[in-house]
Amino acid sequence: MNRPKPDDFFKDWKEREALAEAMIPIIGKLNRERNVAVYIYGRPLANRSVIDIMKAHRFVRQVEGNELSEFESFAILEAISQMNLGPAHLDLGKITAAYMADSRGMTAGDYVAEELQSMVGSHDKPLTEPQDVVLYGFGRIGRLLTRLLVEKTGGGDVLRLRAVVVRKAKGANDLVKRASLLRRDSVHGSFKGTIRVDEETNSLILNGNEVKFIYANSPAEIDYSDYGINNAIVVDNTGAWRDTEGLGQHLSCNGASKVMLTAPGKGDIKNIVYGINNGDISSTDTIVSAASCTTNAIVPVLKAVMDEYGVKHGHVETVHSYTNDQNLIDNFHSGERRGRSAALNMVLTETGAAKAVSKALPELEGKLTGNAIRVPTPNVSMAILNLQLEKGTTKDELNNYMRSVALHSPLQQQIDFTNSPEVVSSDFVGSRHACVFDSKATIVDGSSAVLYCWYDNEFGYSCQVMRCLEDLAGVQYSVYPVT
Repeated sequence: MNRPKPDDFFKDWKEREALAEAMIPIIGKLNRERNVAVYIYGRPLANRSVIDIMKAHRFVRQVEGNELSEFESFAILEAISQMNLGPAHLDLGKITAAYMADSRGMTAGDYVAEELQSMVGSHDKPLTEPQDVVLYGFGRIGRLLTRLLVEKTGGGDVLRLRAVVVRKAKGANDLVKRASLLRRDSVHGSFKGTIRVDEETNSLILNGNEVKFIYANSPAEIDYSDYGINNAIVVDNTGAWRDTEGLGQHLSCNGASKVMLTAPGKGDIKNIVYGINNGDISSTDTIVSAASCTTNAIVPVLKAVMDEYGVKHGHVETVHSYTNDQNLIDNFHSGERRGRSAALNMVLTETGAAKAVSKALPELEGKLTGNAIRVPTPNVSMAILNLQLEKGTTKDELNNYMRSVALHSPLQQQIDFTNSPEVVSSDFVGSRHACVFDSKATIVDGSSAVLYCWYDNEFGYSCQVMRCLEDLAGVQYSVYPVT
């Protein structure tokens, strides 16, 4: 699969750039008209720039050691576009790599026709009818979920964001200010699309999606059916309620049927880490939790390590960016140490992530301890896993195993992999994975291992929430290749 170096790098670049540019309308049409999402090794290509698509190709070489260029993938994509496929998620990178490794001398069209024949002519939609979604709260996670829901609207027949519930702010221009917060983000950049403010209907029009803004101080004040919203999943981003009784208030609203909590749930609420225990979500569940950003970051890695090497016990230290819960300057706070300035201090605090692991991985019950250090960065955190393994290994062996997990296992959406010796926290802003395994930092001494995992505690977590939300709604796509 390795390509020879070109004689003229500039000419080669321009040819590949033209192919990547030609991919954009094909990918967009597949997504919009057929609800076919295209990826390269788990990286989505819809609504991406020419450079983004080219970087996705280059990523394959960085982690696989094999070249994947637009010369090969364009032919495969073109063949896919000419097939009458039903809704699906297709990994163009992996299909292309498999085609390049195939020794039968088939054309790209014949190969794709053979591999994807079971998807031809399918009219099965991911859902029988669109699922209404309401966001209760419009903070950091609420606004990122808004971006994701709008981005993933596709043909409009899966999840549809219909409304956002907020408290009425003091002063004028409430809706305009909320639109501005969505449009520009100091960490995540600008909104990819257009935003129209319609104060007459109290709506924001986001890339054609009309989203009502409902002002209420509690769920008891809301009747969603008044807004044409029915059978909605309410995503509670406030964290104000974490138990069945509190979250059950949403279910008392007309037009609401289920609740997703974007914080650790208490009591008997299922805490779901997508990729690990999302199979526990049943059609009868009305309230589930997407756990915490840190739990989502560490559980997939712990699961992978436990399956291969076993885990006797360990300690989790999270180096976590500050959050809105902390004070900008010293002031009263009910929590210990959190009253001190978040922008000026490293703040030692507690985390429930280590204990929460057992809700997704019961095998680790009582085996982990944990602490957290809040640091003066606005986003991206790190989890340091200090583990005693049941089976000894080496650094190279463990890293190679984790690379394989990140690229070829059912955990490929949760675990990303980097082998760069130069990456720092800001490089992972916008990561869609639950965590990124830093192979260069791995320390192994027999059965003792220290593993370093970066995670975008805002956007990466929001992507995990979206995956849980799709499961709760019953969204199901055909996937190729199956991991």
